[in-house]
Amino acid sequence: MTWQVLVHGPLARLDERVSRSLVDTVPRRLTELASDLGNMTVALPVLACAMAYAVWRGRRAAALHAGLAMSAVPLLVIPLKEWTARPGPLEPWAQGYFPSGHTATAAVAYFGAAFLVSNRLIPVAAVLTAVTGTGLILRGFHWPLDVFASLCLSLIVLGVSSRWRRSRSTRRSSARTATGCSGPS
Repeated sequence: MTWQVLVHGPLARLDERVSRSLVDTVPRRLTELASDLGNMTVALPVLACAMAYAVWRGRRAAALHAGLAMSAVPLLVIPLKEWTARPGPLEPWAQGYFPSGHTATAAVAYFGAAFLVSNRLIPVAAVLTAVTGTGLILRGFHWPLDVFASLCLSLIVLGVSSRWRRSRSTRRSSARTATGCSGPS
């Protein structure tokens, strides 16, 4: 996707045609509300509450990993936006639309919160993230590829965070068992 955006290839051109046919097909008030779910002022408090809950439940490492995953979002998205310098659907003079920071923020915040509170909330996280991305596209704030690339990037960030957290807890658990600190008596 990044390559297609950089060279303005056929996939990027198709992306732009599809976007033009979708923008403003839904009332702006609805698409703006949906888009706002990806704002840091909305998504970060949700993650912060879930992190506080996880700490209260004794899952400090999980809360830390969720926070680190969220802090990775701007560290990855901003350089990609600068590098690709993709113009926006409604603002062709502006640059920095690929990938969507709002989509990445929504995905990492809502899925991170679901992982911290209850896996039963994963469908809710998926819906909130999908609504955010759809709102961004239908309002004309982002091209569809911006949103899709951001979802892919978010899955990588969440996957790395989850894998690292699991590998650390597995090592810690097996170390306790090996030293006799835990296990059947």
